[in-house]
Amino acid sequence: MDLRLLSYFSVVAEERHVGRAARRLHMTQPPLSRAIRQLEDELGVVLFERNRSGVTLTAAGEVLREEAAAVLERVEVMQTRVRREAGAPALSVGSLADAADLVGSRLVAKFRARHPHVAVTVHEFDLSDPTAGLRSGVVDVALVRSPFHAAGMSTRVLARQAVGLVVRADDELAGAESVRVDGLAGRTWVRLPDGPDRAWLDYWSGGGPVAGAAVRTIQECLQAVLWNGMSALAPVDQVLPPGLVVVPAADRPVNELLLAWRSGGHSPLIRSFVRTVTTGGHTG
Repeated sequence: MDLRLLSYFSVVAEERHVGRAARRLHMTQPPLSRAIRQLEDELGVVLFERNRSGVTLTAAGEVLREEAAAVLERVEVMQTRVRREAGAPALSVGSLADAADLVGSRLVAKFRARHPHVAVTVHEFDLSDPTAGLRSGVVDVALVRSPFHAAGMSTRVLARQAVGLVVRADDELAGAESVRVDGLAGRTWVRLPDGPDRAWLDYWSGGGPVAGAAVRTIQECLQAVLWNGMSALAPVDQVLPPGLVVVPAADRPVNELLLAWRSGGHSPLIRSFVRTVTTGGHTG
């Protein structure tokens, strides 16, 4: 018997209403109704009587409710003992600064709903490491931006975003509909840290002269533009401080926000994290 179906049945039995049970399970009503019918077909009995106010348990349904509660409780005890014997499970997630909110508010929260006993830690990395700790082995999975040297890594696309030129609101280009980065001769660009992948540097650099100390965070980059009139590249939906605007870059390929992990031999927790947060995504 599928434990998932048994779990669905138990929630409907508690709520006495398929719609309320579906909302509690964060699913729509039709697949939940199909799951209940599948369980009834498997057992060869009717479990619920439908009425105008919801559903009531049949005699067979009452028996299954009692037995299901015992089975599901035993399964939970089994899972806890297995995890305890293996040691406290943990997962480490890396992110670049502009993706940290997405990790904390959506991705990790979604994963922890499925794995409440797993200790999840999030590490934020600066622009000196485009892989957000993945290549160095500091983290298990990372939320990163293309392009970078991805040998030995697997990736999944989470979002695609256009890139633009960040300038001050009083810059002569601030009102342009779009610009071509390769035609911006004479502009001074922020200095990105030495060491990142060449592909990453080439994509995020303007190609012109740079000035000042290397910026290591997104905010340092934006402040260099704001205070010193430099130029920088960023996703067009980047949250900007007052006084800055972003002009779409016509000659920059769309940037991909990626979930990345080391290829081969990764743990069940990593596989579960990837499945959980990339539902509906596309392999990169």
